[in-house]
Amino acid sequence: QAQLAESGGGLVQAGGSLRLSCAASGRTFSSYDMGWFRQAPGKEREFVASIRWSGGSGGSITYADSVKGRFTISRDSAKNTVYLQMNSLKPEDTAVYYCAGGPPGFGYRYWGQGTQVTVSS
Repeated sequence: QAQLAESGGGLVQAGGSLRLSCAASGRTFSSYDMGWFRQAPGKEREFVASIRWSGGSGGSITYADSVKGRFTISRDSAKNTVYLQMNSLKPEDTAVYYCAGGPPGFGYRYWGQGTQVTVSS
């Protein structure tokens, strides 16, 4: 059974950095669209970043406006892992971060359990 597992969350001061990892198991996700989402207390889940499979090297990358220039999504197909490098963190980045993946064009079928990121001011 395909599974996604996030790690790397924690408590960091404003201006600091964290790198989240999303390890896939049960199947290869190298040809899947992958994304990061987050949900803050009392708010709806929101899109953070995605990297789409392009059929070759690289892939189309999209970021939410709120994280552009600060966050970087990447994937290591050999490790079946997707990363989210988060720099210049702000208190408003505090949320549970979720990894998601799915076949191109079919939405995100698989979701991880989430990892907490807390940014103190």
